Amino acid sequence: MLITHDTRCALDAVVDLVNSAPDEETTDTLADVASLTDFVRKHEISDVGVLSEHDLAAVHKIRGRFAGIFAADDPRTAAALINELVAAAGTTPRLTDHDGYDWHVHYFAPGASVADHLAADCGMALAFFVVAGEQERLRRCEAPDCRRAFVDLSRNRSRRYCDSRTCGNRLHVAAYRARRKEAAS
Repeated sequence: MLITHDTRCALDAVVDLVNSAPDEETTDTLADVASLTDFVRKHEISDVGVLSEHDLAAVHKIRGRFAGIFAADDPRTAAALINELVAAAGTTPRLTDHDGYDWHVHYFAPGASVADHLAADCGMALAFFVVAGEQERLRRCEAPDCRRAFVDLSRNRSRRYCDSRTCGNRLHVAAYRARRKEAAS
């Protein structure tokens, strides 16, 4: 599956967006306008004006909808969720070559809110996976104490953890220690 630079950037943004939500062990990393501004800057989201509490609330709303896409059991469910997001954003595909990047497609209307921008661009990035029959690549970490979202871009679709250096390594070490303890008994 060919993944363009823009699609990869949108995938990184949607994964970070979904993972910013609070859970039992973490706090909301998009809790205020300043953190939303940092998120926009980190992901180089272009063509957004001054952010407000209204923008923050709208981003929180679509964050939950994106989480639903990662939780979808089948492509039909994921497609319905993506279609709702993209339609609500009022997509307006257009070619652009801003900021030194070659020609690429933006799916949001000029002057769109940050929430509509994310819904359109990130929604389309996820749509490409459903269209390609690769929806199963939109995953949650299999570590029992983690459920972070990630996109499995491995060649053989074998990635199981959001980060092999933390979650994967921690589970492998625990399994090794359990085997050693059992062997010693």
